[in-house]
Amino acid sequence: MATNIPVLLKNYTIISSYKIFGLNSVYHPIFGQTSSISMKSVFKSLSILAITLLSFATFAQNKMQSLDELINKTDPAWPLILKWIDSAKNKAEVLEVDSANAKQALFNTQVSTYSTLGAVIYNSGGIMIDHGWLRILGSGSAKLNRSVPEWNKGKTIQEFGDKPEYFLIADDAAGGFFAINYGAFGKDLKNVYYLAPDNLSWEPLGFGYSEFIRFCLDGDLSSFYKGLRWSTWDKFIDKLDGSQSYSFYPHIWTKEGADIEKCKRKLVPTEEVFKSNLENRKTLKTENVIESE
Repeated sequence: MATNIPVLLKNYTIISSYKIFGLNSVYHPIFGQTSSISMKSVFKSLSILAITLLSFATFAQNKMQSLDELINKTDPAWPLILKWIDSAKNKAEVLEVDSANAKQALFNTQVSTYSTLGAVIYNSGGIMIDHGWLRILGSGSAKLNRSVPEWNKGKTIQEFGDKPEYFLIADDAAGGFFAINYGAFGKDLKNVYYLAPDNLSWEPLGFGYSEFIRFCLDGDLSSFYKGLRWSTWDKFIDKLDGSQSYSFYPHIWTKEGADIEKCKRKLVPTEEVFKSNLENRKTLKTENVIESE
């Protein structure tokens, strides 16, 4: 429920009976000061009231569902996902789940286990696809030490329960990132987009999260990653830490870095790659605007 705080404060009169402020004097909005109380105290008291009301409003907007409400015991999506994994064309490794972490991650994400996303978070530490080249985030594990909500906090949301414009769900060794669109990229809400490392554009994949999981398990990843994999990419990928990605020089989004075989590779934290991609994306946009002018 929205609160009109400016109007509320305008019409508010402080009287001696309002012990919440600890005041023993009266201030009338028309007649002004009627006792020894200072204007400074009045404004300080009003500020406290404003902050309190804003806090209540924020709490109401970010009201969280309980864990019991989020755990679907009658028709969870996980059994179906396991069937997909069992028949997958691409190698898939479901990472061990920690029960406490899973519950916390599910609560912080505020999605039901009836949904595919909720089921992946609650039942896995993440899913490694194609020897770990592609990492689908879950509730976190030793091999993929990032949960869905923790990874998004500070990037797409500021606090758990916030409504994001997009939501990060997976990434790959080449420095590409997958996200669900909630308005940031277009009108195709809940569809998955890919931040391609070779052009730094958010590219629509044309399907939602469930279809994305099916694509990871059964899709032609060799074709999807054409130009982003070098000849020996699979030699050491099994040992790759799930929180690391490759950084290339020259950058593969430049003309000089178009041939990935000729680029130098360096493993860096995936966090660093994401931030770098966003910064370089801004630079690239600015350069394109200047060239068009």
